[in-house]
Amino acid sequence: MTVLVAYVPTPEGDAAFAAAVEEAARRNARLVLLNTPREGAPVSTALAGEDTVRALHARASAAGVDVEVRQEAHAGDLADEVVRIAGAVDASVIVIGLRKRSPVGKLLMGSTAQRILLDADRPVLAVKP
Repeated sequence: MTVLVAYVPTPEGDAAFAAAVEEAARRNARLVLLNTPREGAPVSTALAGEDTVRALHARASAAGVDVEVRQEAHAGDLADEVVRIAGAVDASVIVIGLRKRSPVGKLLMGSTAQRILLDADRPVLAVKP
């Protein structure tokens, strides 16, 4: 079994990671951390640095969870990439972090989390910080 967590270095990402570690430990599953910057972006705040990745590995190891980090860049929509990777690793659950957005903000900008919730063919655990 595999738990997939979509991670960005934000409070929402940290909440998702914590929930994913808990879920992986509970299910006795491996954890795949997807931290994917947009392809061609010269700088990406979505990409976790080396120190952050080391700290995430340590947190997972302390909980007895094996973690695989995937940081390949994605070209298309992030929601599509998360759903694609979930299928590729045969994830039993996808864990995502939610940030607060107004209804108008969701209408105008769309929502990656909403797309994942609607498009995924497996359970999605959505958490807030």
